[in-house]
Amino acid sequence: MKTTYGPVTALTVTGLGEPGGGEHLSAINALYTVAAAMNAPVGPLEGRWWVEDEPPPLEVPREQWRWHLHLPLPAVPAAGEMERARETARTSGAAVDRVQVVTFTEGECVELLHEGPYSDEHITLAAMAEYMAAHGLVANGLHHEVYLSDLQESDPAKMRTVLRQPVRSAGTAP
Repeated sequence: MKTTYGPVTALTVTGLGEPGGGEHLSAINALYTVAAAMNAPVGPLEGRWWVEDEPPPLEVPREQWRWHLHLPLPAVPAAGEMERARETARTSGAAVDRVQVVTFTEGECVELLHEGPYSDEHITLAAMAEYMAAHGLVANGLHHEVYLSDLQESDPAKMRTVLRQPVRSAGTAP
């Protein structure tokens, strides 16, 4: 359940809005369009999520959720490769100028495989919170999801998502 991650280099788009909404789907399309133009083998789609309000995240309206969507890359692209890919992909009409290359490190994380619909993730998140509390850990970064099944999958028995939370010991400074 506890592991360490980083650094990761990825194609990334940052946005605001509900999962599956127009902004979210536009970002996903842009990521895959640029990745295809780069001929880059990419990992599964990932999302790091946050809200900017005081209530617990799941109580904030979904249209106010903020996210970074990522397609992990095997390495940092060569100089100019990203710009060439964007130029090649521009004719697609996808929002390719929103795609950036970022490298981030999460460090120590708690993670669990969630099996089932996204609407039931709160159950897995509660188990993660219990584990964190029992081991003196607190959140130390953005909630992270790795989508192992197709986002269009509608059969809950086939839906798999890794839920990940960067953590630190409760007694250490962020």
